[in-house]
Amino acid sequence: MNLLKGTAAGLAMVVGLTASAQASELSGTLKIFSDMSNPAPRAVMEKLASDFDALHPDLSVELTVIDREAYKTQIRNFLTANAPDVANWYAANRMRPYVSAGLFEDVSDLWAEPPIADNLASTKGAMTLDGKQWGVPYTYYQWGVYYREDIYDELGLEEPKDWEAFKSNCQKILDSGRKCFTIGSKFLWTAGGWFDYLNMRTNGYDFHMALTNGDVEWTDDRVKQTFANWRELIDMGAFIDNHQSYSWQEALPFMVNGEAAAYLMGNFAVAPLREAGLSDEQLDFYQFPVINPDVELAEDAPTDTFHIPSGAQNKEAAREFLRYVVSADVQTEINAGPALGQLPVNASSSVDADEMLNQGFEMLSSNSPGGIAQFFDRDAPAEMASIAMEGFQEFMVFPDNLEDVLNRLEKARQRIY
Repeated sequence: MNLLKGTAAGLAMVVGLTASAQASELSGTLKIFSDMSNPAPRAVMEKLASDFDALHPDLSVELTVIDREAYKTQIRNFLTANAPDVANWYAANRMRPYVSAGLFEDVSDLWAEPPIADNLASTKGAMTLDGKQWGVPYTYYQWGVYYREDIYDELGLEEPKDWEAFKSNCQKILDSGRKCFTIGSKFLWTAGGWFDYLNMRTNGYDFHMALTNGDVEWTDDRVKQTFANWRELIDMGAFIDNHQSYSWQEALPFMVNGEAAAYLMGNFAVAPLREAGLSDEQLDFYQFPVINPDVELAEDAPTDTFHIPSGAQNKEAAREFLRYVVSADVQTEINAGPALGQLPVNASSSVDADEMLNQGFEMLSSNSPGGIAQFFDRDAPAEMASIAMEGFQEFMVFPDNLEDVLNRLEKARQRIY
């Protein structure tokens, strides 16, 4: 284990934080296991541990960083046999196996405290199972429609706020000889993004979560309505041809070259689009529009999390670390461009000076009342997600196969859950 003893320099990270008397008396050892093994995230994690250590002279922070893929196979073993005090993981259904097994601590008490309750409200749903909260988020990023602003301007199009405007824009883009959307569905998950948005906009967040939790039949008429909406776009010819042959990266040139006007994608697509030559004058972002006005807007925003294992030895220090990591100043620092380059979960934090990140932060902080989903292959169990996303891709290529696809998914649901 790497024993990290902090320095006074680390204290700069917590300007404006007020430590409780109890927190200042923390002692013993705080063991943190992390999967933040890539260089930039690792540096963030090491600084977090060092700075927290510096705040608490009688506490020793021990950080163990494990390769991300290895971590996924080791987590159940170490939670069961040699639990640290704090561990990284993911929100929503991805934490369910460890909640169900009694391996994660209930931290609902933290979520009752005003600094967390007030500033992290938009992410609470993602941390809630069975009416209780099982950890805290520390970073997330938005999904939405990234589009060629110059093409929209050329065609006199506005960012669509509802489904009819969305389709009207698409028809004008098609009439100009372009496709409305690029997508690479070779590895299936991009089709999962389209299903998430169409289903949440058609039926709402709660229905979408019930479906991914196995509580709704795939042959339900409400699910069929989601696919009926999707088919409207498919029948228009909205998507690039042969998308099943491309990865998400291989689909980027269609947007860069102006052959397609937009991409429904996560914010990680922005960097390669810029690197390929698109300027911020050419690139913009909008929230996926309303389909059913009776359901509140919900968003995909994959969220990384910290948890306290049930077998932790220093739960007092662990709780204080969770308070620390979600505080406004810390959130601002660790999510800045040179660090994680993502969005802070605290609504009182500052966002890095990036146009797309700022739009995403505004959307997730103040215009996603329906809830925050984690993405289809995180919200559904792995086997169900794989089978379903195969079905989504098949439907996009052969929409007449819908009945067979839904029957296959329903049989899988009955077996898997």
